Formats: sequence, structure tokens, C-alpha cells
Amino acid sequence: MSTEERRGAPAGTTGRSEADVPGGPEAASGAGWAWALLGVLAVLLLAAGTRYLDQNVPDLLEGTALEDIGAAVEYPVYAIILGLAGNAVLTATGLRDRLAGGFRTEFFIKTGLVLLGASINLKVIATAAGPAIVQAIVLITTVFLFTWWLGGRLGLDDKLRALLSAAVSICGVSAAIAAAGAVQAKREQLAYSASLVIAFALPSIFVLPWLAGALGLSPEVAGAWIGGNIDTTAAVTAAGAIVGDEALAVASIVKVTQNALIGVVTIALTAYFAFRVERRADAERPGIGEFWRRFPKFVLGFVAASVIATWWLSTVSAEEGKATIGVVNDLRVWFLILAFVSIGLEFRVASLREAGWRPVGVFAAATVVNVVVALGLAVLLFSGFTVA
Repeated sequence: MSTEERRGAPAGTTGRSEADVPGGPEAASGAGWAWALLGVLAVLLLAAGTRYLDQNVPDLLEGTALEDIGAAVEYPVYAIILGLAGNAVLTATGLRDRLAGGFRTEFFIKTGLVLLGASINLKVIATAAGPAIVQAIVLITTVFLFTWWLGGRLGLDDKLRALLSAAVSICGVSAAIAAAGAVQAKREQLAYSASLVIAFALPSIFVLPWLAGALGLSPEVAGAWIGGNIDTTAAVTAAGAIVGDEALAVASIVKVTQNALIGVVTIALTAYFAFRVERRADAERPGIGEFWRRFPKFVLGFVAASVIATWWLSTVSAEEGKATIGVVNDLRVWFLILAFVSIGLEFRVASLREAGWRPVGVFAAATVVNVVVALGLAVLLFSGFTVA
């Protein structure tokens, strides 16, 4: 298959070829694995630098004019900045694409979230689940339909409309990948959507925590707002961590609730494109097996970790429980740092240039709607909610 043929090929989740492997066809070979391992090493080195800055900058700046800034900046900020800096260096030296197989953002963030489940009491998840489900259904429906409508008004291709609508309303790149498989979108359409997600998520990591403070939101409401409208799970975790542990807990619960609805949305898209847009009379009806295949399994790990930790903590002394959870939390922070570094390393400016202004305009308008509606729902559903 030629390069041009690959660019126009469907970006589904089936039929994984060498071209689908991060880092390109070379990554499928033995040499590709060596480059991928070097990519992981690059992520680990930048993560170690992040850890050093997080632990030492406050002490280094103590007694200076920058003391307050040094104390306020958290590890997500250092991780993303170092990731972007590493991205610039690797791009300039021509190594970035060869090492890309080691930038495993999805794996790092999902492992970190499963570990986060161990530090959240099951009672908190059960209490927050009700409003989180209501928020997810209302928000996804509103933002998805608005984005679909605006994309149609601006003349976007139906498959690109589906990708943008899923990405901005559910959970960013993961939703775009799932939607791409459902509607058989082209690879370049998926690249556009993923780049837009990251471009809008990066500033949100810093802007939304600042706005939450300026608006005087409680940590729980701020967490629900952040979890509801930042698109990528990694960026939600970063922004929640900046606000605090209570906000991080609620933001994570809200986001994994949205993630759980990926399967429902992609099944609906599969059916809509098969029976309405492409009118394939012989298309098979998507069933429960398709739902399970697309369901994000890490959500089950998140809940299972909370169940196991809640039970185990009831069987040991408070001192022993605190020490063990402390180790789990430290491991979780390491995985989140690896994820945030990978976000910076994966960002591509070139893909945004190729997209043109119309997809960018649709995504920007949908983001504004997402921010406003999510704020209203967070205040309505989470005011008075507390994380014990």
C-alpha cells in the first residue's frame, strides 16, 4: 500500500497494519522495537527531571521574589513543559517520529487512573455516580448535537463531523479513535481531530483551575466542571491535580463516567452511518458484543481498585493502611507524570495547519458551549457534595 493509499484508508480499530503502529511501519520490525524502547527511555528521563523540579524548586526559590510561584506550580505543569521542550528537540534532530512508539500516553494515564481508584473510598464513587451520570448524559447529548449541527452548517464532511462531535463531547482522542472505527473515517481526519483535542486541552489544564479559583468554586464543583469539559482524560487529571486531591477525585469520577459512554455513542454512530448516511442495506446490526468490544476496560479497573482498597483498609490499622496507600499514591503520581510528559511529546503543530479554519472554528465553538454547560451542570449537581 502506497503512502497516499494509507492516508486515505479508514482509521478503524480493526485490521491493525504496520502503518497503524505508533512510529510507522518501522516500528513493527525489530529495529522499530529498539526505537520504541529508546522512546520509553526518553519519557523516563523527562519524568525524572519533572520529579526533581517538583521536589526541589520550592526550596531553591525560598526567600526569593519567585517563592510563591515556586510553591504553587505542581508536577503536571513541569511534566507538560518538559514534554513540549523534548518534542521540540527531538523534532529538530529528526528523532521524534522514530521514538514515537514509546510515547504511550493512553497506557500511562489508564494505569495511573486505576491506581487512583485505590485512594478513593467506594462510598465516594457510589455517592458521586448519580450526579456524574446525569451530567454525562446531558452534557454529551448537548455538546455532540451542537457540534454535529455547526459542522453541517459549515459544510464539513459527515465523518469529520462525527469525529469532532465525539471528541469534544466525550473524552477526546479515545472517543475520536472509537468514532473513527465506527464511521470508517480517513486517517488524516483522525489526525486532525486528535491534534485539535490536544491543542485545546493543553491551555485548559492551566486556565480552568485558575478560573475555578477566580469564580470561588468549591474543590468538588471545580472537579466536576473540569471532568465534564476538558476532553482528554490525561488533561482532566492534570487540571484536577492542580486544584487539589478533592477536585482530582471528583474530576476522575466524572471523566470515567463519560468514558463508559463511549460504547453507547459509537454503536449509535455505527448504526447511523450504516443505515442512514451510507445506506448499506446488508450492514449487520451492532449488538451487545460490539458494545463490550468498545467499552473502556480501565473503568472496571478503577472501580475494582476502589472496592479492594476500601475492603482492605477496613481490615488493617490506620497506620498500616496510610503507609500502603501512600506507596500506591506515589506510584500513581509517577504514571501520571509519564502520561503528561507523553502529551507534550505527542503534540503536532503540522496537523493543525492541514486541518484549515473550519474544523478549528467548529471545535472552538463547541468547546465554549461545553465549558458553559458543564459549569452550569457542575454547580447544579455538585454544590454541597463533599469528598470525605
